[in-house]
Amino acid sequence: MKGDVIVACDFDSAARTFEFLDLFADSGCKPFVKIGMELYYAEGPQIVREIKARGHKVFLDLKLHDIPNTVKKSMRVLSSLDIDMCNVHAAGTKAMMEAALEGLTRPDGSRPLLIAVTQLTSTSEERMKEELLIPASMEDTVAHYAANAKAAGLDGVVCSPLEASAVKEACGNGFLTVTPGIRYPDSASSDQSRITTPSGARALGSDFIVVGRPVTAAADPVAAYNKCVKDFLG
Repeated sequence: MKGDVIVACDFDSAARTFEFLDLFADSGCKPFVKIGMELYYAEGPQIVREIKARGHKVFLDLKLHDIPNTVKKSMRVLSSLDIDMCNVHAAGTKAMMEAALEGLTRPDGSRPLLIAVTQLTSTSEERMKEELLIPASMEDTVAHYAANAKAAGLDGVVCSPLEASAVKEACGNGFLTVTPGIRYPDSASSDQSRITTPSGARALGSDFIVVGRPVTAAADPVAAYNKCVKDFLG
């Protein structure tokens, strides 16, 4: 599984989520869906089962970050859901990421893709240095976190499109880059700091883009989604 537009369903209820997904009923496509903390905490694992039952791929975006044993046990629970992708924070260390991978892997050896968040796209390099006390550049920091994730056996990382090429250089073309921070020139950046367009992300080496408000808040979400797909996948 490589190369897709993932729609961030950052809604606060199942009702609003299905109201949005129903817009695609006659379009002939079933978008890859991201379920984040807001929706998962509101509806629990049943929301994953219901969206999967409708035929959508699911990226469960919970960003686990805790001691290795806790993350391992939590991933063991999540492995029972038929998700396609999930994530942890790379800042949890290689030991935590290795534990996550172990917990996520089912007895038959199957598992969803596991990726690690490097630095959130809302974090600027200035804030990273001043507030997190990380002295390296954003590009070097993200590439280093990605190298740690690869060493731990993960499939890829979440980074901004601006660091995708640095990740590929550090980890190889087969290591996945999943990139939020997708905006069009006429879109508000909102709380995102490191952003680019879908076509820009493609040129920079993104394997997947995660698009939220430019699709979900559009006047015509289906048309906005189709534009993103065309611009990113060609």
